[in-house]
Amino acid sequence: MKTVVVSGCFNNIKSRDVRFLEQAAKVGPLTVLLWSDEAYRHLKGKLPEFPQQERQYFLESLRYVQAVMLVDGMIGPDELPHAQGLQPQAWVVPERDDTFAKRHFCGSYGIEYVVVKDKDLAGFPVLPVEADAVPGRKKVLVTGCYDWFHSGHVRFFEESSELGDLYVVVGSDENVRLLKGAGHPLIPEPERRYMAQSVRFVKQALISSGTGWMDAEPEIERIKPDYYVVNEDGDKPEKRQFCQEHGLTYVVLQRVPKPGLLARQSTVLRGF
Repeated sequence: MKTVVVSGCFNNIKSRDVRFLEQAAKVGPLTVLLWSDEAYRHLKGKLPEFPQQERQYFLESLRYVQAVMLVDGMIGPDELPHAQGLQPQAWVVPERDDTFAKRHFCGSYGIEYVVVKDKDLAGFPVLPVEADAVPGRKKVLVTGCYDWFHSGHVRFFEESSELGDLYVVVGSDENVRLLKGAGHPLIPEPERRYMAQSVRFVKQALISSGTGWMDAEPEIERIKPDYYVVNEDGDKPEKRQFCQEHGLTYVVLQRVPKPGLLARQSTVLRGF
């Protein structure tokens, strides 16, 4: 199987970046050559908004990425950086970053050059649901808006998934507006679901079909989870009461970032 790489800073990862990685992974098992903070500063003249440890954690959490290698030193924008022990056989780039210099570099080193067209990044496909890997494994459900997806969400999914197969119910646009008011959500529901389902800790992501704080009640009836997990912000009396009445174990996780990372909040990142 060919060694496929992409190279970049992946600062402030958005759905377009994830869609690109998904398409790149179709060429073969994908390794991301991630520019370090110093490499980024060399190319851009400033440090990235998101430090290398956080960017690496986010990328490693994505189901489309097999490995992430941090690269340092002098990096040319039209050349693949050197990564010890790695011999790339294919370099995948988005159409907007396609250059003659990159094509020439790949031709000189016998590396296959693959361009992902903009049209191939359109839409947000829904991931097929895999069969239960372990029969009888516990089911875990979490809910939320996930309006500006960040490393704190990834950490919440990671911790929740330690209890069993994780189902994420993303609040519908209509219900988010009902709970949070005009201007919310910033990002439409198909895109928010796509980001949630792209995390390797998630078995399935769905859009809620109910209303209020228990907007996931129809999905709970279908999935029949053993656990309903929330963080401190999502702890609501309505949820506690529902779990007591229906025999679900209610778990409240502290909002603590992955060790070594900064705490993130969607309200701060999106500006409102």
